[in-house]
Amino acid sequence: MTQGLFYLMSQANEPEVNLPAHFAYACQLAAYHYQQGQKVFIATDNQADAFLLDEYLWQFSGDSFVPHNLTGEPPYYGTPVEIGWQKSKQRRQVLINLRKIAPEFATEFAQVVDFVPIDELLKQQARQRYVTYKQWGITLATTQLE
Repeated sequence: MTQGLFYLMSQANEPEVNLPAHFAYACQLAAYHYQQGQKVFIATDNQADAFLLDEYLWQFSGDSFVPHNLTGEPPYYGTPVEIGWQKSKQRRQVLINLRKIAPEFATEFAQVVDFVPIDELLKQQARQRYVTYKQWGITLATTQLE
């Protein structure tokens, strides 16, 4: 059964880089899950968002490097963290969703991570994803980011 966790963002979570707060936190979570030995897929709405995350992950310091690739890039067997706007071809434990809608393949993962950003429109979209996940039988929890 798939478990889901929504992170409630706050003003305090705004990163010092030119990146939406939930994108920056998604990269931190990808690093955490990688360190735990889990394979991660970060789902984006489009190629531009995927490239933005790819660039941000390359900027992580050497001691916190996160091996990652974009969907379809070598190596064939994939890296621990994959970023894509299409469905991953590799089997992975954790889905970090940055899409506006719930990905139709979310139930294929053991864990789904999603976000409730500060922006009101993005918040409404998060509410709809929450409802969709519930309809799919995903057990959900929420936590406030400090």
